[in-house]
Amino acid sequence: MAEHGAHLTAASASDDRPSIFEVVAQDSLMSAVRPALQHVVKVLAESNPGRYGFLWRWFDEIYTLLDLLLQQHFLSRCSASFSENFYGLKRIAVGDSKGLHQLASTGLPKKQHWKSLLFLVLVPYLKTKLEKLVSSLREEDEYSIHPPSSSWKRFYRAFLAAYPFVNMAWEGWFLSQQLCYILGKAQHHSPLLGLAGVRLVRLTAEDIQALEQKLAVATASQQPAHSIKEQVQSAVKKALGGVALSLSTSLSVGVFFLQFLDWWYSSENQETIKSLTALPTPPPPVHLDYGTGSPLLPKLKTVCPLCRKIRANDTVLSTSGFVFCYRCVYTYVKSHQRCPITGYATELQHLVKLYSPES
Repeated sequence: MAEHGAHLTAASASDDRPSIFEVVAQDSLMSAVRPALQHVVKVLAESNPGRYGFLWRWFDEIYTLLDLLLQQHFLSRCSASFSENFYGLKRIAVGDSKGLHQLASTGLPKKQHWKSLLFLVLVPYLKTKLEKLVSSLREEDEYSIHPPSSSWKRFYRAFLAAYPFVNMAWEGWFLSQQLCYILGKAQHHSPLLGLAGVRLVRLTAEDIQALEQKLAVATASQQPAHSIKEQVQSAVKKALGGVALSLSTSLSVGVFFLQFLDWWYSSENQETIKSLTALPTPPPPVHLDYGTGSPLLPKLKTVCPLCRKIRANDTVLSTSGFVFCYRCVYTYVKSHQRCPITGYATELQHLVKLYSPES
């Protein structure tokens, strides 16, 4: 029975097609890198909001830009993304009879190259932004930020009702493609590879040798530029190449550490972490001025520090412990992603409503 089903997950020696374990592993590599880096940036932003706060506020855009440089570097030099190259895979154009014999160092055709870059970088960015939009709309709908009769509220309620089904169809599309790949009915495990017009194959010994020769030739054939235009182009090219090379080297070295961070701070592990790292509640930030003339904190404890009026719908920020009106702090955190008093990096999920016994 085991011998009969072995072909589902393992490729034969003459088959260039990677197994399902290889392609799923390279997919999970980059998906593990992002949350690990996000946690590192969050720690930096909380330790020094003035210096590193912008990294947290613009994390999605900065990560996408760095991911663009990284994937462009590997696609142009290795005909593969970073994670695919890490697992010894390359991309070839679908329907190209010469693709199997084409070395990875020659790169993809221009059309497949730009499609691959689009689906590797832009699609994950848009999906992340859409998930954040849905989360914020659910927060607004839960606390009725918009008037009940507004057309906008009816629209986003319909959007929120349809989103789970759209997301289920998206995930089902990927799952069915993987099942077809396991059964040998499809050339690629991901629909995005099909839309890009490429498929994955293993690197051969000739590919590895050609990549090493290409790197050696590129290092030895650097010539000084003569005109100012050539010097500027050379400087920009070297700078972008240096950033991409630094990213690839650091990720190659630290990828297992980043995966460990992702596992360590996963939701399933939170209870264990709390028991291992339980500490007493820290005191309020020492850098704040608690005098009567403080411009941030009002004299009365029942006054909201933002609107300077008696608080309505009390809400506390779990990152700092300060209490505000819900509408005031929701609007502020949504725009600035930080606590208005301490400057600590904050998200909408850190808002906690307070209920008195009378209510």
